[in-house]
Amino acid sequence: MNVKRVISGLVLFPIVAILLIFGNQYVVDAAIAVIALMSIHEFYKAFRTSKKANPISWIGYVAAIMIAFIHVLPIGWILKTIGILLPIAILLLFLYVIATNLKTTIKDIAVTFFGIFYIVIFLMYIPIIRENLPNGNFIIWYVFFTAWGTDIFAFVVGKLWGKHHFTQISPYKTIEGCIGGILGAILLTSLYTLACRLVFNIDFHYLLMGFICFILSLISQIGDLAASSIKRYTGIKDFSNLIPGHGGMLDRIDSIIFIAPFAYFLFMII
Repeated sequence: MNVKRVISGLVLFPIVAILLIFGNQYVVDAAIAVIALMSIHEFYKAFRTSKKANPISWIGYVAAIMIAFIHVLPIGWILKTIGILLPIAILLLFLYVIATNLKTTIKDIAVTFFGIFYIVIFLMYIPIIRENLPNGNFIIWYVFFTAWGTDIFAFVVGKLWGKHHFTQISPYKTIEGCIGGILGAILLTSLYTLACRLVFNIDFHYLLMGFICFILSLISQIGDLAASSIKRYTGIKDFSNLIPGHGGMLDRIDSIIFIAPFAYFLFMII
């Protein structure tokens, strides 16, 4: 395994742990806003550099920054506000098309809006899960452990035993690696469930949590392939070189942002 990747992971984990364990809701909101801002910048830069589109960056940046203020609103208004802001964003984007006499194209605003939805809206569910669900400060770790467990075990199993490749989007991915990622994520989250029951006396159900993490692990791998398809389309290897061994911020969170909204609704149901 890439040494830089391992070292970066060892450095990043305690930072994430300290933030989620000790940070209040406003600190977490601000941190997620910064991550969203960095990620959407990398996303727009990929399209602009490859000349595939010329997104209207400032609208995406404003949307990302607004995560920092998400818990200023009453709890019942958070999702309603998101629903209001999305059509406002579309309105502003089409005003740009009209004001520039089609110099800003439909593709430009489509990429701009897609970046907002794919990165900002999806990532917004991290603080929503942590603050708005019962035991949310414990449930949020299922998102991270599922994403990390899937990533690590898929890489290791694929490297050691992977023989059946199944997509040109990411040629090194194998069926064996995908299965290993799912089993590894279930194992890791099951250990976490055990810790929650024994140490924190939180009665999470093993089978139910295992089933949810099975679904989230599948979604995690789709999220990874989604990011790979964007990189293929724009002709880049990584979104940036911000994190040694991992690439950019978006490279590091591509699975997490895909998992977050699904995790919210699955855990809300139970």
